[in-house]
Amino acid sequence: MSENYAFDEVARLPLPGDNVAIAGQRLEAGSEIRRGEQSFRLGHTVMEGHRFAVAEIAPGDDLLSWELPFGRAVATIAPGDYACNQGMLDALGGRAIDFELPTVPNFADHIEPYRFDEGNFAPGVQVAGAPSAFSGYLRPGQRGVGTRNYIAVLGTSSRTSSFARELAGRFGDVAGVDGVVAIAHTEGGGWEKPNNAEHLLRTLAGFVVHPNVGAVLAVDYGSEAINNRTLQEYMARHDYPLDSVPHRFMSIEGGFERQLLEGEQWIRRWLAEVGAQRSEQPLQYLRLALQCGGSDAFSGISGNPLAAWVAREIIRSGGSANLAETDELIGAEPYVLQNVRDAQTAQRFLMMIERFKERVAWHGESCEGNPSGGNKFRGLYNIVLKSIGAAMKRHPEVRLDYCIEYGEPMRQGGYYFMDSPGNDLESIAGQVASGCNAIYFVTGNGSITNFPFVPTIKIVTTTPRFELLSADMDVNAGAYQDGTPMDELGAELFDLTLAVAGGRRSKGEQAGHAQVQVWRNWPQGDKSRLQELRQVPALVGGPVEVAVEQPPQAHFEALRSERGVSSDQVGLVLPTSLCSGQIAQLIAAQLNAEDLGRDKGLSRFVALVHTEGCGVAGAEAEEIYARAMLGYLTHPLVRCAVLLEHGCEKTHNDYMRNQLAERGIDADYFGWASVQLDGGIDKVGAKVADWFRAKLDTLQPAAGESAELGALRVGLVASGPLDDDAAQALARLTRWLVGAGSTVVIPERGALLESAAYVGAVFTGDKPAATLAHGQAVVESGCYVLETPTDHWTEIVTGLGATGVEMILAHAGEHPVQGHPLVPLVQVSATESVRARYGEDLDLTLTGDIDGWPTALLELLLAVASRRQQPRAAAQHNIDFQFTRGLLGVSM
Repeated sequence: MSENYAFDEVARLPLPGDNVAIAGQRLEAGSEIRRGEQSFRLGHTVMEGHRFAVAEIAPGDDLLSWELPFGRAVATIAPGDYACNQGMLDALGGRAIDFELPTVPNFADHIEPYRFDEGNFAPGVQVAGAPSAFSGYLRPGQRGVGTRNYIAVLGTSSRTSSFARELAGRFGDVAGVDGVVAIAHTEGGGWEKPNNAEHLLRTLAGFVVHPNVGAVLAVDYGSEAINNRTLQEYMARHDYPLDSVPHRFMSIEGGFERQLLEGEQWIRRWLAEVGAQRSEQPLQYLRLALQCGGSDAFSGISGNPLAAWVAREIIRSGGSANLAETDELIGAEPYVLQNVRDAQTAQRFLMMIERFKERVAWHGESCEGNPSGGNKFRGLYNIVLKSIGAAMKRHPEVRLDYCIEYGEPMRQGGYYFMDSPGNDLESIAGQVASGCNAIYFVTGNGSITNFPFVPTIKIVTTTPRFELLSADMDVNAGAYQDGTPMDELGAELFDLTLAVAGGRRSKGEQAGHAQVQVWRNWPQGDKSRLQELRQVPALVGGPVEVAVEQPPQAHFEALRSERGVSSDQVGLVLPTSLCSGQIAQLIAAQLNAEDLGRDKGLSRFVALVHTEGCGVAGAEAEEIYARAMLGYLTHPLVRCAVLLEHGCEKTHNDYMRNQLAERGIDADYFGWASVQLDGGIDKVGAKVADWFRAKLDTLQPAAGESAELGALRVGLVASGPLDDDAAQALARLTRWLVGAGSTVVIPERGALLESAAYVGAVFTGDKPAATLAHGQAVVESGCYVLETPTDHWTEIVTGLGATGVEMILAHAGEHPVQGHPLVPLVQVSATESVRARYGEDLDLTLTGDIDGWPTALLELLLAVASRRQQPRAAAQHNIDFQFTRGLLGVSM
């Protein structure tokens, strides 16, 4: 129904010179808007946060917000017309909306090139004021002042991420410190030096000496590209005050459990030593990270200006603030550089912008691809609109003092810009490494984001969204739009900030979950391979020819359900992006604690926690991700599944529904939930649990059934050196399985296909090329070689699991590897050094008569398939999961 509104009741004009306004609520088609002497009607329903014209805009003229251009009209735009570009129409076209959109865009994106006029540059002036104080932990070695006191377990690379989580998880509430936390991440675990090595080492070094860290245990295996030795050498070269932090660098040189016990001993020793007392400290030691995520059209009106107001007051007292997310300032350069320390700082800022654009271009992408589907849904149509709003985290009175590299330490007070991707968690990791001891996270959609050892204060841009998510959000900046003066809101947030810095737990800390993601490796170091990689033909997905052998008679105890025969039945909570991952983990743990579904044959609930779906660009990366996600949704082990979106990501629930529809898969078979739209952590957890209960009520118990060997679906992989005897045993096992009609999938990269002994004994010709795309589900039995555009162990295994294999057999030639949370991974080794040092972590040691090894391997697979034997990695919780970005994916 159309209405009659006064403009100020329903819309916002950021600055008087703007020619488009932001709708403060949904406005129906035909609604009349009165603005001064002007009156006009809306031609279409306009969503909350979206823009409509308030003046006529001729073709070729700029559309303005904050009096800055964000697009150019391609047709005459009359007052009341819905401002829309093609990107917004495409994004909304994939969402479930109940009104008719315009059919064609009326403006095109336009980024006005910024030209720095050094001749007319005038240095800015920084704000100054009276000193203030907060209660914190003064650290030695000029490490600053902590707002918290944690013991950190640092997985130096991805290979020890699960060890770090398992060790930290053994400590609940502890006396004397705020807790024991894991710093687990995805980087540095390959064998070759990654392109992000400098970023990674600088970040890890910053974590180690962070003032919120009372002691740190860094854990590696020693053979990773980034390991304890390289970290120590980096810290020594760059004068990090390592000696001022109680620490130990520990390599896993024996059994997983024994090393956990050793780590426990060190932590318990530190618990008796690193307890500290808070004392009043100057506010110059408060270092504030300024972040926004799940942004909307109101981020630049309420949330970001509120964060900027308090940052100004902190800088007045000698403190510092850190603005990041390089690609989310493109188009906002005129505003950012209004007030700068000197010309060199301005030039450095612009250099970082251009460098970021270049790195993205190496991967065939543009920074214009940054806004997520959630951003566009909430009114940020393109990168310029997003950037203009993001730049409002700098108060006009505050001078930009320094431009620093990702994770580079902030050594004095002032306002900083730090180079980083727009991906929230990757950016936050750099800000923490630079020394930030408090985080402001401004969100329009209501992002659920926290860091393990630095408190996050979440600021929501609108009152309705705050009310929906009040259990998980700290501050309602939407009150500004409701009439509360900014000075009043700023004073309240300033007081809250000092309280949280002084020990009051933020809503995020009370929620009990956190995430870490370091700026992920970018696979290309220049543009030389771009055309080659773009022209790689699609893989056909067929099996390869194998010299089969008649297998021994063998059966296993399978389960039959409406989805067919499988070796197990699992309930899956599948997060559609990194920010809903930890919530999915909490939900799965609760369902397991209730033993839900056991009477229907479910052995457990699993959450596949990963770091993708939000801040990554690249068609190839998105294709891999979507393909693998659907592979897990339809996996033979999965009896029922819920997709859990955060709500503002690129790969939201509607995106996944569209992917299912394209493949002819019924979306109604699955459950759907949204952390943001369903009201936050507790409410979405209850919704997911209720869906699983209702779904299970409709299912019959899975029936036991004796299955022949041909029903097995197995992944085969070798990590590290593989001797000929082990290769021959694995080759005979392969011939047996394929001869029985089983499915076998082998990654194209790895020791197995590098072994002449294996290749010569299995295949009828030369080493086969990949025929199955990474993460592609197998549709018929046979032997497949899986495309593997990564040397990251967990990414390889994640892609392997998505093919539908129900177990993975891994030969460990260097040290035991991480397992998979859904697909059982069994580890064997014929390598003497591995058997001697890590025998207790292996499921089978290959010793004695080598003629008996294939039979022993087959019996192991049958025991796991019959659920008689649990892999050691799963029992130890030495498991991990991570999607690859392929060869062209890059952080945005």
